[in-house]
Amino acid sequence: MNALWIAIGFLTTLPVPSHNLTPDAMRRAAPWFPVVGLGSGALLAGAAGAAGWIFPPAVTAVLVVALWAALTGALHLDGLADCGDGLLPPVSRERRLEIMRDPSVGAFGVTVLVLVLLLKTAALANLTVTWPALLLAPLWARWLILVAARRPSARPGGMGASLGPVLDAQRLALVALLPLALTGGVGMWHWPVIAAAGAAVLAALGVLWLAQRRLGGVTGDVFGAVVEVSEAAFVCVACVHLR
Repeated sequence: MNALWIAIGFLTTLPVPSHNLTPDAMRRAAPWFPVVGLGSGALLAGAAGAAGWIFPPAVTAVLVVALWAALTGALHLDGLADCGDGLLPPVSRERRLEIMRDPSVGAFGVTVLVLVLLLKTAALANLTVTWPALLLAPLWARWLILVAARRPSARPGGMGASLGPVLDAQRLALVALLPLALTGGVGMWHWPVIAAAGAAVLAALGVLWLAQRRLGGVTGDVFGAVVEVSEAAFVCVACVHLR
């Protein structure tokens, strides 16, 4: 149970018993990441349903995206912005890593951050049925962190090196049973979530390809970018098909 509390405390701002986030603790908590994503998605879906009774779709979408960011303490958004600044400009690998360690945000980071938030908001505002996307997008995104963790770390001792050793292919496949089963179940009534899940995976792989090409591996910021980009891809494809 301690591993679950660690996962919740790391991935959300929900109040849980305090734990030291040591590399060993993070490795034990890693298999619980998709469960935390599912819980976050359930909260978002419930909030969207409640807000939808009061507010028009556009206002509801803004409120849900704000809650989405608040629920994670903007942890993944911060990683996305840092990746925008570090991965996109034409600089050396060493300079990219320096930029990503800098707490300030530049033009590339702001642009990527705003575009992803706008995509999420616009997509949710145009979804007639919001709960399938809100339930499943965070679930897939947290499993995709585990996929990212199997990539080599771009620098020693960082978050990119803290999860990988315990996540062999067999365990990763076992943890994937939860998102696969729920997507298949929901897909029986809302089949487009299957295409949305595929889009989320492809988007995450695109981020990882870019990180490998330009950094030589992953960092904690890359994990955040994987989450945000895959979630945005999920809701955008769901928006196209579930209108």
